[in-house]
Amino acid sequence: MNESTSFRNKLIGLQSNLMNFAFQLTSNREAAEDLVQDTTLKVLDNESKYVDNVNFKGWVMTIMRNIFINNYRRQVRSATIIDTTEDLYHLNICQESGFENPEGTFATQEITKAISEFSDEYRVPFSMYVAGYKYSEIAEEMHLPLGTVKSRIFFARKRLQETLKDYR
Repeated sequence: MNESTSFRNKLIGLQSNLMNFAFQLTSNREAAEDLVQDTTLKVLDNESKYVDNVNFKGWVMTIMRNIFINNYRRQVRSATIIDTTEDLYHLNICQESGFENPEGTFATQEITKAISEFSDEYRVPFSMYVAGYKYSEIAEEMHLPLGTVKSRIFFARKRLQETLKDYR
């Protein structure tokens, strides 16, 4: 059995793993199938770049993750609106934020109320995290281990999801 056949057999053996990982990334069956197909083609095109002593599965999964990230960035760029009108008409149009209408204000008040009902040990790190602090900064500020901060934010998020499940 030559190297090329062995390479392809390894790739075929990974197809179910690739599908699972692609579904985790996309949360959509069709998009996952497309991602697996794109990854398989990219791997086959780059067979000559594979070094035999490198973790094959890790190499292929990295290619998939990179394809997913590149596709996502491409979608974001294509969704960005560039206003080329002379008087910037499109930039001056009021954009619906969800907070200017009564329903948006009500939802914001409900979220704020739910967070304020947390005990300080959960409310403070969660509020800091939402405000943009990194886990390490929160841990340093609160004099807590990093793992404790992460778990408190996780449990606060879960509790908030449970409290506001009707808004999903």
